[in-house]
Amino acid sequence: MAGFATFPVLVPTFLSEWSLTNTGAGWICGIYYAGYLLSVPVLVSLTDRVDPRRILLLGTALAGLSALGFGLFAGGFWTALVFRFLGGVGLAGTYMPGLKVVSDHTEGPLQSRYVAFYTACFSIGASASYFVSGEVAAFLGWRWAFGLSSFGSLAAGILIAVGVPISRPNLSQTNIRTLLDFRPVLTARPAMAYIIAYGAHVWELFSMRSWIVAFLAFSQSLQPSGASIWSITQLAAIINLLGLPASLGGNEFAVRFDRRRVISTVMMVSIIGSCLVGFAAPCPAPIVIGLCLFYGITVMADSAALTAGAVAAAPIGFRGATLAVHSTVGFAAGFLGPLAIGAVLDSLNGTKLAWGVAFVTMGLGAAVGPVALWLFGRPRDT
Repeated sequence: MAGFATFPVLVPTFLSEWSLTNTGAGWICGIYYAGYLLSVPVLVSLTDRVDPRRILLLGTALAGLSALGFGLFAGGFWTALVFRFLGGVGLAGTYMPGLKVVSDHTEGPLQSRYVAFYTACFSIGASASYFVSGEVAAFLGWRWAFGLSSFGSLAAGILIAVGVPISRPNLSQTNIRTLLDFRPVLTARPAMAYIIAYGAHVWELFSMRSWIVAFLAFSQSLQPSGASIWSITQLAAIINLLGLPASLGGNEFAVRFDRRRVISTVMMVSIIGSCLVGFAAPCPAPIVIGLCLFYGITVMADSAALTAGAVAAAPIGFRGATLAVHSTVGFAAGFLGPLAIGAVLDSLNGTKLAWGVAFVTMGLGAAVGPVALWLFGRPRDT
């Protein structure tokens, strides 16, 4: 995860240094998730048929090489697209395959908690990436920020090789010729309810993660001189770190109460938070910071509950395929969301109104989630 947020952290730098438009920056943010979604169906489905460690090691290698390559060779829009795309493929080879390992080794009532903890740790990696990337770039420049992040992937590869147990998938459960046959998943209404809602969640979450640093920089520029003394990247790291307890807490509520109702309530509160944050840019710094922290909690409180719901509802023998569809739908939204936000900002010339509309756009994407849970998550009438 070390290179996850390196480009979003440095969006203001690249807007100036490379003369990027907001739409161009949105493409580079989004292409990371496009690389993910185009490769995750194959990579995660393979975990039903081969030792997931192989996929994990491939993913860490690609993630490290893409970060190192960006730091050494990126010089503009097109080279940035290539290396961030490869970084997304690397994430596809680590995130959901790692979740497959966790879910395969944890059955029973506690599985939901193990899955929730794993997915919540995504926030630790994201927040650390915001913090380290910002600090390294401030002292050594953006190329060092990318280059040094590649060591995180090297460390991950070592941990996987040493600590992840060997798995021998039971090929009798599924026909090896059905590697990309997702029909059992697509026809499983309970699983698809969580998958579609997860896509709505990721639209909002990854849009926020891609643009939060640029938003905070814009808000800071509107503050009176000397009135806004904060480190933008450190604040972004804290906002993302709040996702860990929020995600774990949200799943605990989902375990104890009706999962669909808990998720829907969280999503609706998050939509309200997105609308408040977007139009708060000219407000005093404490208000902006407080709303962003609140939004960082609400935007992540449904994450683990959604993934745990999809894992629990997966058809027998198709857990890897279910996670592949889950991740593909989610990261397709993760690709489109940041791009849409960049287009909104350009269309309204990056004004205060533009940022308000941009955050409303994030929230409206999330509104699909409760609708999907209501339509597809209900048992069929008998």
